[in-house]
Amino acid sequence: MRIGILTYHFPPEPAFIPGSLAEELAARGHEVRVLTGFPDYPGGQVYPGWRQRWHHETHSERLTVRRVPRYSGGDASTRARMAGYLSFAGSATVAARRFLADVDALYVFQLPATTFAAAGVLRLLGRVPAVLHVQDVWSHDGAEGRWAVRMGAAMTRIYRAAARIAVAAPSMRDLVVAAGADPDRVRLVLNWTDERIFHPARPTRAARQLIRRDDRCVVMYAGTIGARQGLETAVRAAAALDRTMDLVLVGSGADERRVRGLAAVLRAENVRFVDRRSPVDMPELYAAADYQLVMLRDLPELRGMVPAKVQAALSCAAPVVASAGGDTAELVERARAGLSCPPEDWATLADRFWLAATIPPATRAEMGRRGREAYLREMSQPAGVDRIERLLYEAAGRSPAAPDSEATSRKGREIP
Repeated sequence: MRIGILTYHFPPEPAFIPGSLAEELAARGHEVRVLTGFPDYPGGQVYPGWRQRWHHETHSERLTVRRVPRYSGGDASTRARMAGYLSFAGSATVAARRFLADVDALYVFQLPATTFAAAGVLRLLGRVPAVLHVQDVWSHDGAEGRWAVRMGAAMTRIYRAAARIAVAAPSMRDLVVAAGADPDRVRLVLNWTDERIFHPARPTRAARQLIRRDDRCVVMYAGTIGARQGLETAVRAAAALDRTMDLVLVGSGADERRVRGLAAVLRAENVRFVDRRSPVDMPELYAAADYQLVMLRDLPELRGMVPAKVQAALSCAAPVVASAGGDTAELVERARAGLSCPPEDWATLADRFWLAATIPPATRAEMGRRGREAYLREMSQPAGVDRIERLLYEAAGRSPAAPDSEATSRKGREIP
């Protein structure tokens, strides 16, 4: 098939799902065309060596990537984000007229950032069937007033127009149906991680020196320190156990200063901060710690999502402590891959930290083994790409055995 992909971010940005999907679909014999912007994430500035311009295409076997300009101001304000969203929507809609006009199906990596572009492109292409892979239903995304209304209306339009919708977490199905999606068109497709990077590893000496100070239990958080994570809860919980365990926060974000300030006020000497590290370094850091911490605030829209760090930790056979509600906690508990507690409850989280520290190393290792088995069974890249490919065939009204696709020579696995 000829498959179009619309995504706000794409490699070399850390956009592994659309990037790996494009590569794998091309490897399976499909002609893949990606429409995206110039790389600027996470700093908000176009990467060195790149220059925004209108005509920019790269080609490899069966894969073409067309990049269009968008606003990149390096400003995290609502106004700057909306300027980026709307400028990408305008550029993508204009480019799609020719670049995606004859595709058999369109895959949309659906984030709030993609919403206006998806609405414009689907309206322009008319009869081209679309598969939305919904990652986030938080339509407001920090927007207020008229922006929230416009975002919600655009999401409803694309949910209703989509031939198939894949949701990245079980509870997300109810949210997209409530927002206007046809329930018969919605399927669950859990995200996968970069398995070339995230796999079980041994801790290096450098990783141990960075993460550990002694033999105390180490709970490590790796990722964005932002409003959604509510890491103040973790700092308060760790401060109550200053002689029992260490909390190591690896990363950065808009709330970093506030979280550091709270740790200083509480004199939490067992809370340490480590600068953001490259993804390729993370498996060794995971192995140096005893648990990986997953944090989400107690917000309705966050109960229906599973952060990417969950898949990364499970794939690395790292036990998890989850301070979250909904699907994240349920996934960890179902896999028996760690401990969980309700979100934004520092006293209960402190109890889980204490319990985690008392669990013998052999039992922790067994948690990690069960988590990796669950990842391979339910969330692996081959299984996820199989499911997306099947949805694209369904959307286009074709059978995977259609004679016009080279992908038919591949004997695919049965997909539930």
